[in-house]
Amino acid sequence: MNNENAGFDDEHDEYDVLLAELGRTEEEDARIAVHEAGHAVGARLLGKPLGGATINPDPNGQYGGLVWGPRHSVAFGSDDDTDTVPELCDKLRELMPQDGEARGDVADMYLHVLDRCIELAAASVAERMLLPGEPAPSVSDVEQAVSLASLVCKSAEAVERFLAFCEQQAHDLLRPHGPVIMALSIVLKIRRSLTGAEIDDVIATTVAGLQMAAERQRRAEWRKAELAASRFRAVCSR
Repeated sequence: MNNENAGFDDEHDEYDVLLAELGRTEEEDARIAVHEAGHAVGARLLGKPLGGATINPDPNGQYGGLVWGPRHSVAFGSDDDTDTVPELCDKLRELMPQDGEARGDVADMYLHVLDRCIELAAASVAERMLLPGEPAPSVSDVEQAVSLASLVCKSAEAVERFLAFCEQQAHDLLRPHGPVIMALSIVLKIRRSLTGAEIDDVIATTVAGLQMAAERQRRAEWRKAELAASRFRAVCSR
């Protein structure tokens, strides 16, 4: 027991040192892990592949945590792009269809905006699902969502309603998968960074465990019903 406790204390001390280096409290670290797990699970539920995720901050202060795609870290951007999402959206806005113009050629863009805004909303939705209090504001998420929504909306009021719709969609998408988000956030807290394949492994393992537990519960309930039926038949046969 003493050796086990010593090992636990060493790990806890290492975590305290890490948090001190990052300038975070344990609660802030847990919230960031849930936030990024929400992004990742939301993306996978939408069928989007992932390159990876981290809850360690960028040394240059650009982010506190990040989920990125297989080829790029932000919508419309590649690893070599220097433009931010708002800047790229400003350039794309002029190319979007005007009133009376056909929209079929840019249908993929409309779908991308919808999916991406749902994915962005999924982080704060995950925080509300699993943690007390309101989500910590993410300036980057809000800026990206507003810029993307402005590609398909004609007014500030439309952007606000569109993003509210995306938030509700994210809530409906994530609500059945709270245990998966929690499991992924715990692994992120331990590992700090995961590849896309590792994220999928965590999700698959958690889902398999939940399905196994549900099957065990179903069998236990069935066995209980069989025993009750046997007792009933025994009473009736007296």
